[in-house]
Parts: sequence; C-alpha cells; structure tokens
Amino acid sequence: MTVRTLPGTFIGNPTTRRAIYTPPTGERIIRDKLSNWAEYLHAQDGVDPLVKMAVAHYQFEAIHPFEDGNGRTGRILNVLYLVEAGLLHAPILFLSRYIIQSKQTYYRLLLGVTRDGSWEEWIRFILRGIAETAEQTIAKIDEVQELQEQVRNAMRESTSAGSNADLLDLLFEKPYARISDVIERCGVSRPTATAWLDALVATGALLTTKIGRERLFINARFLGILAGDHR
Repeated sequence: MTVRTLPGTFIGNPTTRRAIYTPPTGERIIRDKLSNWAEYLHAQDGVDPLVKMAVAHYQFEAIHPFEDGNGRTGRILNVLYLVEAGLLHAPILFLSRYIIQSKQTYYRLLLGVTRDGSWEEWIRFILRGIAETAEQTIAKIDEVQELQEQVRNAMRESTSAGSNADLLDLLFEKPYARISDVIERCGVSRPTATAWLDALVATGALLTTKIGRERLFINARFLGILAGDHR
C-alpha cells in the first residue's frame, strides 16, 4: 500500500457523511508524522513497552496513513512491537477481538485523546485489553495442549503410527490435512497414510470431507479452539 495522497478522508458516519475525525492530509505531512511515530517507537526513553504500544497505536490510527486497512494494520503492528520489545517470543497475542467487541468504546476513547488529551483512560483501556487477551490466549494454549494429548492417545490406540511426532505436529499446524501431507511429512506410503487418517476419523479425532477429488481430514475440535468456540 502507498501513503494516502487524495484529500477528503474522514472517519465518521458513512450514511450521513458526518465527520467525527479528519486525519492529516498531504503525503509529506503524513510521512513526517509516520517518521515521528517510528522515532517514538524506537526511542530508548524508559517508557514501559505496553504503555508505548498504547500511545503508538493511537498515533498510528490518528495519522490514518492508508486509504484502507488502517485498523487491521494497526492491530498487527501492536503484536509485532511487543515481539520486538521482547515481551513476546512469537506474535500470538492479538487484540483484534477485544477491540472489535469494544468498538464503540475504542472509538470514543480515541476521539477523547484527540479532543481532550484523555490519555490515561485510553491507556488503561488498552492495558485491560492486553491482560484479558493474555489470559484468554493462555487458556487457549492449555486447551490445545490437552487436545494434543487426546489425539496422541487416539493415535496410539487406533493406528500403527503410535505416538508419531511428525503426524501429531502435522495435525496441529493447521486445522486440516490431506493424505499427501501425511505421505510427505511422515515418509509413509499412501495406503498407510490413508489408514492412519481413516482410523482417526473412526475414533472421532478427525472429520473428513471431500473437496473435488481430494479428501480433507479436519481437526474440528482444534478449529473450534482457534475460532474461540470453547468446550
């Protein structure tokens, strides 16, 4: 994406066209503000990284540098910054659900910073979101680990794969697998790969469906955990 160059961008009611907030206009001004944003992110100023992330998120959304996708980009930048700051080892803490579920509050507080300088309420909102999301993510990881153990047991009891680590890893790298995936990852024949997957379908560990000529084997419970449909 390129930086906005056209005038007329505003954040507001798309039906009435009433602007609630008008971001800066002009490519040079936007690039200058993005440079300031980047300098703040990387400054060694002793500010707690969580507070800095909250401030920088406001700043990025207020600059609104692109024609589209600023919200999604800003939420991705949050987690990437926490990785860079050393608070996460991998980008697995996504605030999107918290922000989307609290959308009215989110926009109200963004506007509160712009109009009234209400930084404390905004930062507390973001910190609360980080705490809640972290707790939910830990719970989700626990659920995945518990499910992995159940699938491992099903593999031992119903297949000749035993506790094959490659097969188990494959079934949890994404919510579905193909017979060809098992052949490639585990180095087994097609009949063996098919037998393993069919046995796991019989135990209820996987579901199967046909897409065109190909069968997909779906780890439906894993998909439910990822989607947030807890037990």
